[in-house]
Amino acid sequence: MNPRRASRLLAIAALFLTAVLLAGCSGGSSAAPPAGTVIAERLRTEIIRELPHDPTAFTQGLEISGDTLYESTGRVGQSWVRATLLDSGAELARADLMPPLFGEGITVTGDTLWQITWKNGVAIARDRTTLAQQRQVHYNGEGWGLCAQADRLVMSNGSDALAFRDPVSFDVIGSVDVTLDGRPIDRLNELDCNSDGFVYANVWTTDQIVKIDPTTGVVAAQIDASNLEDALPSDQRDGIDVLNGIAQVPGTDRFLVTGKLWPRMFEVRFVS
Repeated sequence: MNPRRASRLLAIAALFLTAVLLAGCSGGSSAAPPAGTVIAERLRTEIIRELPHDPTAFTQGLEISGDTLYESTGRVGQSWVRATLLDSGAELARADLMPPLFGEGITVTGDTLWQITWKNGVAIARDRTTLAQQRQVHYNGEGWGLCAQADRLVMSNGSDALAFRDPVSFDVIGSVDVTLDGRPIDRLNELDCNSDGFVYANVWTTDQIVKIDPTTGVVAAQIDASNLEDALPSDQRDGIDVLNGIAQVPGTDRFLVTGKLWPRMFEVRFVS
């Protein structure tokens, strides 16, 4: 078995085992969810088309705004954010992060692109066109994923919580705990704030994407995206890392999805 696939299967098994243990600790005799729990719909990814992707990009954030695709990457000394034309892939702008910064998620709000960092506690506000840095702000804890709703930013830190932040000051203005079938789900990573009002999140080290109601934190759907790695040519799978990167194609029910060091992006729908 592919070591990456084995690692992800172990991660999924660990999530299931945690749910069983939590049920036992709460006095339940089985892993059945608490009464009244909203059970997430189970979906899968349907591939519409494939697009090229930079195989050197350790993808941490992916977002489409208008006709521009923004992508950010991680690793110290290899972190950057780039803007390209969605249709042609032509580069419009790029900004590199100097060590020791480790890049994570990005999002566009108004004329600003926000970029967060992993353990550095630094968020960078950039001009969305040139990607030139405008200012930095500091925050507590880790930064993983980031996306923008109409009046706030949504940020993950690897836990089972999403933080809401002011789009100008970056101050925390609220939070919500996320549950899947009545139980906490952590390792929420790259985020996409969809036009349907839901927040979609990669679950780190797995092939799963979750659709979160940001008002309640309840996962409305769990999406199995394991077919995407299987769709990569066998000779292009060596050296790739986990699924990460999700961006709604504006005005559609489709998404671009990719992974760290993947040579392809996939345009997909989430179907039953």
